[in-house]
Amino acid sequence: MAKIRVAIVDDEGLLRSGLQLMIDAAEDLQVVCSCTGADALRLLPQANADVVLLDIQMPEVDGLTVLRALRATPPPAAGRGPGGRAVPAVAMLTTFAADDLIAEALRAGADGYLLKDTDPGELVAAIRALAAGRPMLSPAVARTVIDGYLEGADDPEALQRLMRLSPREREILAMLADGSSNAVIGERLYLSASTVKDYVSAILAKLGVTNRVQAAVLAHRAGLTDV
Repeated sequence: MAKIRVAIVDDEGLLRSGLQLMIDAAEDLQVVCSCTGADALRLLPQANADVVLLDIQMPEVDGLTVLRALRATPPPAAGRGPGGRAVPAVAMLTTFAADDLIAEALRAGADGYLLKDTDPGELVAAIRALAAGRPMLSPAVARTVIDGYLEGADDPEALQRLMRLSPREREILAMLADGSSNAVIGERLYLSASTVKDYVSAILAKLGVTNRVQAAVLAHRAGLTDV
């Protein structure tokens, strides 16, 4: 079984070492790159990572700069990853849960936002979920998104963008926004995983968003799901 390839970008060497020991202890995970923000732009393109854990506030090159550079890089020949996500999946791993940082990271294309006090077992599970194409937010961050950025339910602009979708696409978007994986969506709608993946890719393109987190936010703002 191929291992999930993980990259760690953080300016604290001790933290990187601890994370690597924890991640490499999982049979299905492997750290393929561990570096500072200053080295990330040079090393990440060569690492071919499935998941990048990326600190936000670093002294030389900050995480948002690295994230934007990754999202501006054309995907490899294999195209997009599971769920139509950009390759690699990028999760901010930070001590900061400030509203403005969360919003900026999600707008820049982050697939997840995790806090450094996340339980080790939960972090490993989050890496697996990210590699499978599912967005991941720490509970405190998810609450911030719901309370802050989704308070404008039935947003007219969001509703207008959802009108671009077919009824089936809106149904899949609602399930995606509730956190369902492609496999779960497929089981409920009697669709193959590859068909669900194609639907999700089309939904992201029609909505003009880069990942499932942004699509879920838009769905909530349009009142498509119950928060």
